[in-house]
Amino acid sequence: MTAKERQLAAVSAAAVRPAARLPLLKQLGPGLITGAADDDPSGIASYSQAGAQFGYGMLWSVFFTLPLMIGIQIVSARIGRVTGHGLAANIRQHYPKSLLYAVISL
Repeated sequence: MTAKERQLAAVSAAAVRPAARLPLLKQLGPGLITGAADDDPSGIASYSQAGAQFGYGMLWSVFFTLPLMIGIQIVSARIGRVTGHGLAANIRQHYPKSLLYAVISL
């Protein structure tokens, strides 16, 4: 192995850290706050109306939906970091357009 190859291997090893070594909160990062906030105007109106109508009766759903939202944020961030494109661009590139439109309409 030449000196240049050793240097390249050292740089590559330093640049790629396995995600398992990072603490959980560091992996989640600001995406957790952003994903959980969901503070767009239509969301705030919906949450206000649901809170006025149901009170704390629907609080149980947080324990079901928050882990799902976290999972989506993590997967989306990893796909974006690796490919450099968002979910829609990756779906458009690898799947039929009908699936892209179905996912976007959700």
